[in-house]
Amino acid sequence: MLRLVELWPATPKAYADITVHGLSTNSRDVQQGDVFIALQGLRHDARAFIPQAIAQGAVAVLCQTSDDTQLINGIPILAIPQLPQLLGDIAARFYQQPSQSFDVVAVTGTNGKTSCAQLLAHACQYLGLKSAILGTLGNGLVGDIQPSTHTTLEALQLQKKLASFRDADVKMVAMEASSHGLEQGRLTATAIDTAIFTNLTRDHLDYHGSMDAYQQAKGLLFQWPTLKTAIFNADDPAYLAYQALVLPSVRCWTYSQQADSQADFVALHIEPSLQGLVLTIKTPFGIVNLKSQLLGRFNVSNLLAVLAGLLSIHVSLADALTALAHVQPVRGRMQCLSNDRITVVVDYAHTPDALEKVLASLREHSQGQLWCVFGCGGDRDTGKRPLMGEIATRLADKVVVTADNPRSEQIDAIIADIMVGILNPQQVTINPDRQQAIEYALTHAQVGDLVLIAGKGHEDYQEIHGVRYPFDDAAIVQQLLNK
Repeated sequence: MLRLVELWPATPKAYADITVHGLSTNSRDVQQGDVFIALQGLRHDARAFIPQAIAQGAVAVLCQTSDDTQLINGIPILAIPQLPQLLGDIAARFYQQPSQSFDVVAVTGTNGKTSCAQLLAHACQYLGLKSAILGTLGNGLVGDIQPSTHTTLEALQLQKKLASFRDADVKMVAMEASSHGLEQGRLTATAIDTAIFTNLTRDHLDYHGSMDAYQQAKGLLFQWPTLKTAIFNADDPAYLAYQALVLPSVRCWTYSQQADSQADFVALHIEPSLQGLVLTIKTPFGIVNLKSQLLGRFNVSNLLAVLAGLLSIHVSLADALTALAHVQPVRGRMQCLSNDRITVVVDYAHTPDALEKVLASLREHSQGQLWCVFGCGGDRDTGKRPLMGEIATRLADKVVVTADNPRSEQIDAIIADIMVGILNPQQVTINPDRQQAIEYALTHAQVGDLVLIAGKGHEDYQEIHGVRYPFDDAAIVQQLLNK
């Protein structure tokens, strides 16, 4: 419990001592003694629900408005024009700065966020450091992840979740910092210790409008006031712009999979097999070997980022290498399933860059022909569809084009967009039914072939015209392999 003036220092004296029991941005969830936070949303204006919140027991309202403070039924309505940007600070004050109780590592970039965050948390957990994850696959303690609708939680929910981690005696939180979440201030007042930049490629242009705006949103993380270490992928030229933003007091580390790189963490030798990767790595603390169960050359970058991330929070080099040798592939991220005939990889690759990296990596692991089953999501950046068609036919031997999450669009129209980029139509089979497309590839693949099922990864649904139908690529593959 706090006094209202502790929550919002600009509270007029007359209301300063009101006791606050909780915070809510949803009027239906308000309980006696809560403060209702009335925000103007894209779809709903919560200010319309102030009377309902008061009827349910709100003792004060923080309102996104430039009007003067007023009273409704004796309850103060405090005007805060910049409320969305300040909500993180307000929530962190209410929950007593929970993120100061553990190490926080935040990962940003177009691709690799989920893998890096998951690998970090699982590596720490393996070493006996109680860990939690916030991101695309869900939020919660390692081993108890609850599904999430956003990569980065809203500011109030985030601070509440961080408080639950503090109360559970968590030692490390790995979080994905999405461009949306950074730009909207959802992470404000979170004490981030280490920031990792993976890469920057075309994504979310439907929201940000341009690559420049997208890049600027990502850059906010490297100006974070609590930052101690910044880790950059030196193989992506965009890192230089971010490195220039970092304060002089922050330690900067770089990583690269180019053997001749001057980066701090370098993969000097990479040996891929169907069992995983064997790496020789130059670090600031000497040359070491790492045997990993992960597939794919781009996972070399993820392993280097995570190794640096572990060292940044004072894990020893020996412990970090032991943990990384034990961690399993992340669900839906280069997830390997096989029988004695073929190997199937399920991956979330849904951008041109990700698809290119996955296919190029799998070519190194493949002994026979390389198959690619993929589609593109509806109501999203349409410009990437022909690009992904071109990449699939250039890098795979056989391509099956199908549905992803068509959402409100017609599947045939999405497939037509993809086909514009197809180099050789003879390589391609079209089947709009995703399950049938997967079945076709697995049935027609020969002994030693490698089949990539791309685009949906960990998702357990397929969204068609507003309805989410149960659909799990990995579960379908496993079922077919067991036949």
